Amino acid sequence: MQYDPIKRVLGNVFNKTPFLRRVFYNLLDLLLLRSWHVHKELRAWAENRRNQEQHILDAGSGFGQYTYYLSGMSRKWSILAVDVKEEQISDSNCFIRAIGRQNVLFKIADLVKFCSPERYDLVLSVDVMEHIEEDVQVFRNIHASLRPGGMLLISTPSDQGGSDVHSDEETSFIEEHVRDGYNIGEIQDKLRLAGFNKVAARYSYGKPGQISWRLSMKYPLLLLNVSKIFFLVLPFYYLVTFPISLVLNWMDVKGKHASGTGLIVKAWKD
Repeated sequence: MQYDPIKRVLGNVFNKTPFLRRVFYNLLDLLLLRSWHVHKELRAWAENRRNQEQHILDAGSGFGQYTYYLSGMSRKWSILAVDVKEEQISDSNCFIRAIGRQNVLFKIADLVKFCSPERYDLVLSVDVMEHIEEDVQVFRNIHASLRPGGMLLISTPSDQGGSDVHSDEETSFIEEHVRDGYNIGEIQDKLRLAGFNKVAARYSYGKPGQISWRLSMKYPLLLLNVSKIFFLVLPFYYLVTFPISLVLNWMDVKGKHASGTGLIVKAWKD
């Protein structure tokens, strides 16, 4: 399934006013389980840093919802958000200026080439690495861009059914992915190869999360890929499924999973 055309339609709808974009971000935060997991890790990282100057890189910012979330946590933090898609960068800059957040800049950049030596205290990469073939090079660039003691936080599909692939014969649910998912040991080895000595990884999207993802994302996206007329049906669909997804997301974040279709990975620079 092609995800980018649907993302463009969503962007066109919710970019009409800053209020609509905020509504869109709040909906993503509630529906997307990865947002629950990433926010949990960001809150833990921020616990003793809210009153300190910090430099943050959102590496592959997409719609910009994580940059928006981070910029609301502390005015003392300086955030650069980069992505290869010019349209999304332009839309995000217009929005962030409209709401008066001066500590944020969105910029076009290719992570395979982007490097800013010892600049950042935190680098965030949410559902990005599955789109990039040259992943070790990106990890090297990020390692070089982190200050000593800085942390990289990654959310990405795993090889335990990530991208909705469960056998060698199946293809990725999202056609834009260059890999279906990472083996938990593989991504840790690649990060160490890139220079990170301390790496920690855990599974997300356990059994509760997998059910929630199908209800909140897979089935609606499949319908929208057939016809945009299903946008009219979505409010009624979510009226039924939304409460169920919220409970399942909460269970997934609170639980520990021996396996899962997602990975949350943290790596620190010495």
